[in-house]
Amino acid sequence: MTTSLLEHQPHPRTLPVGDRTRPAVARRRHGAGFWMVAFAFLVGMAFSTVPTPLYPLYEARDGFSTFTVTVVYATFAVGVVISLMLAGHISDWVGRKKILLPSLGLELAGALVYLSGASLPLLLAGRLVTGLGVGMLTATATAHLQELHTAHRPGASGQRFELVSTVANIGGLGVGPLVGGILAQFVGAPLRVPFLVFAVLLGLGMVAVALTPETVAEQMVKPAYRPQRVSADHGDRAGFLVAAASGFAAFAVFGMFTSIAAGFVGGTLHHPSRALAGLIVFVVFGAAAVAQTLTGRLSTAAKRRAGLLTQAVGLVVLLAGMRDANLPAFLAGGILSGIGAGVLFKAALGAVAAAAVPAKRSEALADLFLISYVGLSLPALGIGLATREVSTTTAMTWFTAVLLVMLGAVAALGRRADAGGPAVR
Repeated sequence: MTTSLLEHQPHPRTLPVGDRTRPAVARRRHGAGFWMVAFAFLVGMAFSTVPTPLYPLYEARDGFSTFTVTVVYATFAVGVVISLMLAGHISDWVGRKKILLPSLGLELAGALVYLSGASLPLLLAGRLVTGLGVGMLTATATAHLQELHTAHRPGASGQRFELVSTVANIGGLGVGPLVGGILAQFVGAPLRVPFLVFAVLLGLGMVAVALTPETVAEQMVKPAYRPQRVSADHGDRAGFLVAAASGFAAFAVFGMFTSIAAGFVGGTLHHPSRALAGLIVFVVFGAAAVAQTLTGRLSTAAKRRAGLLTQAVGLVVLLAGMRDANLPAFLAGGILSGIGAGVLFKAALGAVAAAAVPAKRSEALADLFLISYVGLSLPALGIGLATREVSTTTAMTWFTAVLLVMLGAVAALGRRADAGGPAVR
């Protein structure tokens, strides 16, 4: 059993931003900063999925196989995991902006790598650098949004923060393929223009963050640095394992869609439109974001059960659409899977946050994100490997069977955790 660095360091010293007596001008600055960080957060997450509808173009031009595409995609998830382990926790020491600005800078560097050429090594480098930026962005931007919301509306409900952070995070993952697909479909130079547009947007995002008030005072004496360590000891071991398996299963669906959906729609279904490919991925992530918002009042256990059932049904419908080469069924299955995955992951977040003691809550959530992003990459990479020997539909059949077994196991473990773990309930 490992011990996290967070056990040996002081809590982040937030600036006194929640005081109702603060001048109205200062509160307005934090209110404007809230929306500027939300914009930067959305742009950063959207850029990470811009290549999704473009992969078939790389396949056609350079002869990439489905396996190669999934390797390129998995490289992004590897970058996220590395970044979460190395830098996901240090904004508590140095301030939010000192992590947000480099994270967006890394993504901007990724855009410049894409623009410098389109060979496989450059694609891999671009995805890795982008993943490093996203790993630094997610937790830091979420924390900054919460603190800015509190500063702007002291004592108010956190519903606005929860809604905006969900839309920026999960919704942003859907916006990227939509914008990238439309630009690739209707503007020339489809492998350059989307990255040029997002390079400009990322630059604007950096300006927005630079103008935003800081909410964490930098520690003058910083603790000894150690990477984030993964542990299941977060108040309720059984509950954390259920949440971790839920996060893995939810992100596995997202990984599958963003790595192979565009190729399947353009190849097997013979719909080569880049805009359509981007729209399909956008709808799946959009459905997840909407479902997360609408189920906010459900208990953690109820969200988990709803997510498991909806994701299982969606996977079966999705597989039927792939086997019959039926676009409406494929899309319906994707939407149901996205809804289920979104709700399931929200249940996992709620369970971990409720079970962990306050002193280890950040550590617990970071561990959940690490495991979930492994789920984002490993199944997609496994499907890519399988397609070297069998068809994409056959590989998806295996993937669906394995994931349904995992969902069943999560359901069984969840019932036991609900019966024996009051903190999870």
